[in-house]
Amino acid sequence: MDLNYSAEECAFRDEVRTWLEANLPADLKEKVASFEEIGKEDTQRWHRILSDKGWVAPAWPVEWGGTGWNIVQRFIFEEECGYAGAPQLPALSLMMCAPVLIRFGTQAQKQRFLPRIHDGSECWCQGYSEPGAGSDLAALKTRAQKVTSVEDDHYVVTGQKIWTTQAHWADWMFCLVRTGSESPKRQEGISFLLIDMKSPGVTVRPLILMDGSREVNEVFFDAVRVPVENLVHEEGQGWTVAKYLLGYERLNQARIGIAKRTLGQLKEFASAMSGNVRPLIEDARFRDRVSRVEIELMALELTNLRMLDQMRRTGRPPGAEVSILKIKGTEIHQAISELFVQAVGPQAQRRAVLDGAFDGAFDDASKFAAAVAPKFLNFRKLTIYGGSNEIQRNIVVKAMLGL
Repeated sequence: MDLNYSAEECAFRDEVRTWLEANLPADLKEKVASFEEIGKEDTQRWHRILSDKGWVAPAWPVEWGGTGWNIVQRFIFEEECGYAGAPQLPALSLMMCAPVLIRFGTQAQKQRFLPRIHDGSECWCQGYSEPGAGSDLAALKTRAQKVTSVEDDHYVVTGQKIWTTQAHWADWMFCLVRTGSESPKRQEGISFLLIDMKSPGVTVRPLILMDGSREVNEVFFDAVRVPVENLVHEEGQGWTVAKYLLGYERLNQARIGIAKRTLGQLKEFASAMSGNVRPLIEDARFRDRVSRVEIELMALELTNLRMLDQMRRTGRPPGAEVSILKIKGTEIHQAISELFVQAVGPQAQRRAVLDGAFDGAFDDASKFAAAVAPKFLNFRKLTIYGGSNEIQRNIVVKAMLGL
């Protein structure tokens, strides 16, 4: 499924591929291939390796530790990392918070936070969704009251966030809060704050997912003091920042390199495992489903490259069209996980709650079932987070088709 890159781009791809082969730790690669849980220490180790190489933040300006790569090179790098089986780095820090600070932050905010994001010494989480404000994010109720005193000026934050990914890891949160009175235009009066997760009054409680993992949390703010200098952009203009950030979030959700790798695993497994007589890949219906997913993945990759080329030529940030990448990318990942479960067969349901890890040999369906079934359950979230796919379709209809 290789595309026709230029000679320079092919040389760059070969350089990245060779470096990954030499520097991606084997144990991390095996964990990813076997669908094991990737912990904070695993992520930070890979983060440090990339940071030492200078490749941890390809999209950043060079002055803050970026690589100077063009947008196609950045796509190639992400694709090769995914295809090689590298752990996913914390996008909340590197690809969401950092671009916002670079675009909207003060010089003091950039100097304080960007170096620590770059070297991985501080992790971030996102305070957006609330119990009554998920896809309808403008309905958020968490409030920040500005207080002026002789000692300092600060906000007092009270409220709750939910589905907060990696809040139990995070040192800081970038958070949407309501600083103004509610108006018919609910997007008005929302501000973007940076909150120290060690502040008194911050409570993090786990939400256990249906696969048994702890990945998301609910976060409570009980009169949490936040210095005024932690306001990003202007007070009441946080919706502008939020929209900018969401473009970067959805741009990264297609994860084409990862999809290509897992699709290859699926085809290898289906070729090795047999039903009554023939390998599963020879079953016409199963092969048809695999082929359809592969064709959709090729189309998504081409669409992604077209968007990247437009962004390179115009210099503009991601727009509403990234919703297409989010929709199709998440649907493809879900489809691959469903095909894995179908390939495992009835054992998937029986083994879904058992501990175990796939060792990469494709010779033990029971062990493999124990690995793929939790992944299948976990991937039910993909079409919901980052703005549900129903909301993404509305964005496409309104912003791109003008309907």
